[in-house]
Amino acid sequence: MKIGITTSLPVEILYAADHIPVDLNNIFINGDAENYIRIAEYAGYPRNICAWIKGLYGVVIKKNIETVIGVTEGDCSNTHSLMSTLMDQGVSVINFAFPHNRDYQQLKSEMQNLENSLGANHDKVLEVKKSFDEIRRKLIELDKLTYKENKVTGQENHVWLVNSSDFEGDPLSYTERLDSFLIEAEKRNPLQYRFRLAFLGVPPIITDLYDFLTGLDSQIVFNEIQRQFSMPYLEKDLVNQYLRYTYPYSIFHRLEDIKVECKKRKIDAVISYSQSFCHRQIDNILIKKYLDIPLLSLEADSPGELDARTKLRIESFIDMLKYS
Repeated sequence: MKIGITTSLPVEILYAADHIPVDLNNIFINGDAENYIRIAEYAGYPRNICAWIKGLYGVVIKKNIETVIGVTEGDCSNTHSLMSTLMDQGVSVINFAFPHNRDYQQLKSEMQNLENSLGANHDKVLEVKKSFDEIRRKLIELDKLTYKENKVTGQENHVWLVNSSDFEGDPLSYTERLDSFLIEAEKRNPLQYRFRLAFLGVPPIITDLYDFLTGLDSQIVFNEIQRQFSMPYLEKDLVNQYLRYTYPYSIFHRLEDIKVECKKRKIDAVISYSQSFCHRQIDNILIKKYLDIPLLSLEADSPGELDARTKLRIESFIDMLKYS
């Protein structure tokens, strides 16, 4: 059975139970995004509610997804209401929570409850984890080809890492294509660009951001949250793997990882992105306070290309870097 997920969560459990996880976010942004939003608005969703939430609702309805796992702690607070409206449409809903205090036993209990809900054998879950670790090692190599070898673009890095949230529902096919891509990328000549940028925050709803930055002699060599989806720490213990996953927890845990990676990758400047009407915009207060790197805050509401105002802001920011 295909099971929708509202954000990255322990997909090892779903695969061990012979289900196919479907990251609703990836379906939304890579499909007919405006139509998915319209479906939600026709159902009564307010126009000033986050487009992502409306898109997730639209995907579930349009794709006839019968079961959805909603992350109701550690992600968007609107997920609670999203789950209620889906239940009203006859969708089976399973709740999952990342405890804000990052308590090991609480997270272990949540994962055990998910195993029980889906009928997953724990030993098989651990077997799946071992096989996924091999994929994740390859994604670490892809990341190194981005920031060390300069042979993978920020856009390519984004696409591969963001799709590691569910391995596109087919880990074998995903791995085969990843192997081919790594072989091809290794043969490339290094990219030439002036500025090394970090992209912080949720994956962008903007469709042409990476291409626009490339045209300004800049390259994103650190996709923060996308990298987190790939579970890059290779923890032996599955619970610890999802405790080290920074996205669901405090901004201070994110900042620990961000500081290390920005230094390692020799980042010149940071783009901190957030969705319009999202509480994570408030996190920018602390990101600006604790990162001693030039930073540009961006936000967007609906899917689509950069608007003229945002292009001008980005161009001005890059010009500032040139003359600083």
